[in-house]
Amino acid sequence: MRTLALVVVVAATACSGPAPAPGTREAEQPRYSAPAQLMTWSDLLSRPRVSPTHSIQWSEGATDIADLWLPHGAGPHPVVLMVHGGCWQKSIADRTLMNWAADDLRKRGMAVWNIEYRGVDEAGGGYPGTFTDVARAADALRDQAATYNLDLNRVAAFGHSAGGHLALWLAGRNRLPASSSARIDNPLPLVGVVNSGGLADLAGSVGVTERSCLADIYDDLVGKIGPGRANVLSDTSPAELLPLRVPQVSVSGHRDRIAPPVLGENWARKAKAAGDESTVEVVLDTGHVELVAPGSKAWEIEAAALARMLGMKKVGG
Repeated sequence: MRTLALVVVVAATACSGPAPAPGTREAEQPRYSAPAQLMTWSDLLSRPRVSPTHSIQWSEGATDIADLWLPHGAGPHPVVLMVHGGCWQKSIADRTLMNWAADDLRKRGMAVWNIEYRGVDEAGGGYPGTFTDVARAADALRDQAATYNLDLNRVAAFGHSAGGHLALWLAGRNRLPASSSARIDNPLPLVGVVNSGGLADLAGSVGVTERSCLADIYDDLVGKIGPGRANVLSDTSPAELLPLRVPQVSVSGHRDRIAPPVLGENWARKAKAAGDESTVEVVLDTGHVELVAPGSKAWEIEAAALARMLGMKKVGG
């Protein structure tokens, strides 16, 4: 719980307050009265604890672990590949921050593969370690399919905040340059991505989000220029990998200071211009926490989007 306590300290203040989102013009602000108080991380973390069906150590590394949340029934189960945020820093968050979201999806009939990865503040994290961790964790799902009756033809990714960047990166990693240190051949295919308050376009996010979230760790995250790598964003930013050729839904909180709605709007615009099916939902009276808090309007939008991507006829809750 040390990590989660730090989440509260670092993020609660940044995700609260009535000020307009940075980078959004005042004229773009929808008019509404008496804005509701935003959720804090304490509101989420104080909920009754929930636990995964299995925690699976899929390789020998300390972060080579994922939590599997299995729904009732024999399957085959559609799968949500879940990627947590935390500004790419393990001192801010780890996968357990997503427990309540994962449990809710399990109750709706979706299996959840909630992955871990090294942050830039851990040995071997940053470029390329953070990226190869996420890629290998995604592909490790294949080894669990037969045992747990998981439908590998129906896998959608869900990523929150920094995890939104990584989830979209997973969808586009088949387009990585052959020379990239982050490239792994034969990636697990996805049927769609829900980008939840994501910092998807690194170049567009660095001047908009909190400095401690991206600008301060930017060089570690994207790596250095080198032979055959003149552009450090070429294999680290999903915007450089467009078109992703899978449907994308970006959900943004209108009062989110970590990932202001302009980021989701700009991502959808750029992805559509590249030929992708990409939409955006901006939810009023919503900050960063509500996006992963079951029971919120934003969460209902995201869960419904995942169900559609996975071809589910009914969205239970």
